[in-house]
Amino acid sequence: MTLRELRDGEVTLPKRPAESHKGDYGRLLLLGGAVGYTGAPALCARAALRSGAGLVYLGVPAPIYDITAVKCDEAMPFPLPAADGMVAPEAFDALAARLRACDVCALGPGLGKGPGPAALVRRVLTDWDGPLVLDADGLNMLAPQLALLRSHRGPVVLTPHEGEFARLGGAQSGTPAERAAAFAAEYGCILVLKGHRSVVAYPDSAVYITTHGNPGMAKGGSGDVLTGVIAALLGQLPPETAVPTAVYLHSYAGDLCAARLGEYAMTASDLVETLPEATRTMIKE
Repeated sequence: MTLRELRDGEVTLPKRPAESHKGDYGRLLLLGGAVGYTGAPALCARAALRSGAGLVYLGVPAPIYDITAVKCDEAMPFPLPAADGMVAPEAFDALAARLRACDVCALGPGLGKGPGPAALVRRVLTDWDGPLVLDADGLNMLAPQLALLRSHRGPVVLTPHEGEFARLGGAQSGTPAERAAAFAAEYGCILVLKGHRSVVAYPDSAVYITTHGNPGMAKGGSGDVLTGVIAALLGQLPPETAVPTAVYLHSYAGDLCAARLGEYAMTASDLVETLPEATRTMIKE
């Protein structure tokens, strides 16, 4: 295992060329939401846009489409077949063509637990080959079918907190870096183990640990923001640099946010609105 700390001044974002257009910065498809869980997918979409994504599409179950549309200006929501307030088992067939036109997919924020979400996770893993980020209920739906990770032909990023990591069968002894590295090697995925000092582990034993983060980020929605940041940077940078950069950016923005608002008062929405300040300081001339 090769462990590297993500330090200030060493994690940067490239300066954008003057001659460019929105298609140069990634077409993202975000999938999530359920009745009662409209905030998670909207936060994920807002974070992706604040992290530089060129185009963001947001698929949600039809019953929450109107609410989601009101929450989104720059992102482009669309309705999916629904059952019991969640995506229906046939949802993948309704979005397959749109997914093929995108560069990155993020799946899970607010998705819910049921046959439809489980089928969606299975179909995206087996019937699509682009970079994929699985979070929240996407991870819960993955847990019974972990072997599918090996069937996906593109990079897969998993973003569990400790509870989700346990449900995925991750080791419970050893340091976070050791446990994340072992899981990434076993399943051939990129693992982001969220915590006080979040860890990024690759299948080749490269491991990164962030030097930022604070208890003010321990609130609902912070993980949805991270999913959006990771998805956005996967559309702009190679996978080997996109994920550590995203984890650094998210935790760095969290510290900037806490310094301004305090750990008690800061929210996930505040975290999204702090991303511009964080990205501005990271641009390499």
